[in-house]
Amino acid sequence: MTFGALDIAGIQAGLRDGAFSAAEMVEQMLARIRAVDTQVHAFLEVTEEMAYAAARLVDAAIAAGAFEELGPLAGIPIAYKDNLNLVGTHTTCASRMLENYQSPYTATAVQKTLDAGAIPLGKLNMDEFAFGSSTEMSAFGPTRNPWDLNRVPGGSSGGPAAAVAAGMLPVALGSDTGGSIRQPASFCGVVGVKPTYGMVSRFGLVAFGSSLDQIGPFARSVRDAACILNVVSGRDSHDCTSQECPVDFLDSLYGGVAGMRIGIVPAFLEAPGLDAEVKTRIEEVTDALRQLGAHIVEVELPNARAAMSAYYVLGPCEAFSNLSRFDGVRYGYCASGHADLSGQYEASRSAGFGPEVRRRIMLGSYLLSSGVYRKYYYPAQQVRTLITQDYARAFETCDCILAPVSPRPAWKLGEVSDPTSMYLADMFTVSINIAGNGGMSMPVGLGAASGLPIGAQLIAPAFHDQNMLRVAAALESVYGIPPVACDVPVARGGE
Repeated sequence: MTFGALDIAGIQAGLRDGAFSAAEMVEQMLARIRAVDTQVHAFLEVTEEMAYAAARLVDAAIAAGAFEELGPLAGIPIAYKDNLNLVGTHTTCASRMLENYQSPYTATAVQKTLDAGAIPLGKLNMDEFAFGSSTEMSAFGPTRNPWDLNRVPGGSSGGPAAAVAAGMLPVALGSDTGGSIRQPASFCGVVGVKPTYGMVSRFGLVAFGSSLDQIGPFARSVRDAACILNVVSGRDSHDCTSQECPVDFLDSLYGGVAGMRIGIVPAFLEAPGLDAEVKTRIEEVTDALRQLGAHIVEVELPNARAAMSAYYVLGPCEAFSNLSRFDGVRYGYCASGHADLSGQYEASRSAGFGPEVRRRIMLGSYLLSSGVYRKYYYPAQQVRTLITQDYARAFETCDCILAPVSPRPAWKLGEVSDPTSMYLADMFTVSINIAGNGGMSMPVGLGAASGLPIGAQLIAPAFHDQNMLRVAAALESVYGIPPVACDVPVARGGE
């Protein structure tokens, strides 16, 4: 049995009915990781002892008749992107700078899953400090797409997406700053949700862009993603941007879309570089929603074309500020043998950071420098306001927006080496982070020519993420749940 192919309800039913124990499940899942991850490389750290300890608590609760008291994620294996702190693990952000850094505390979202009874299996690979769209920027080697081992899984949360797609896990937590949950979810054929900004506490997440980052789930089904959101969302005193979230995301999940207004943005489907396979799939999804009873309306996002420009001003500026703490003295790698502090700083940061991190730090430093920030940073913030207003106006006429996730399916490892081309992979996702709305990707089949997963992006009004989950659940009834990727023939390409 591939436990990672089971959903939350299936795992909990098996535990409750005695079909298997939590310890037996953990043993099999660790065996699956050992067998598959040698090719996929989704994990940076496997927390075997922590997993067995949590499994023993689950088995003891079952024996005592107290299984339900453990919480809504009782007995569910989970792992975390390696920019989320968890006591007892390293939090490396896939960087040499933090290679030996041990988490001194646990992120709020991570702690909530543990308090709900989840079983932690480890930390997952990512682009270094979340700077990238392919997980090729990891200092510890790239993750491979389990649908085709010669291709990227997307990024920066490529490790979580690949682990779920390959059946190594049923669910995982990642982070999304400009598309880093949705794009890898699309590439790997799983569900990935970026909640509304402030819905999930960022405490314990190593910051990239503090006004853009948000933690969210990966899962194989919409229902499982909604279960995770129910657990991790809500106000946290450690994060002043977090908000109360009284919504139960499971309540209206299967209400159907009859009568709902689904917005489409015609300009998105005419965007330069949009792959024909992706365009065809989005048009098919539009037809499917219409047949399910939804009303399709056209909406305009006139300032969305400026989103990439604004994002690559705001993101590097915030990254420059957030990464200034990694100086080799307070945190991270420390170069030795230098006569003065300035030389030590320079050597530590040059050796500890990879090329993409250095590129964004330098860009942020320039954009915030005297005489420059008024020319770029202030206009970028003004564009942010315009984009936010565009989405607010669009949602006056629709309940949810349908859009592509990425302009193309997963590309081959090493195929995209130009930074600008890599950045353009996020052309449909960054505006949602700028505005703060909720967005998600769900699988809507394989490309006819490529045979690779393609995702559809659903965007919701702020703090109405239940709208997009409801639409996704309706689409899932049409498209189904993709198989575990490493068990289908296309996954053999890299062997």
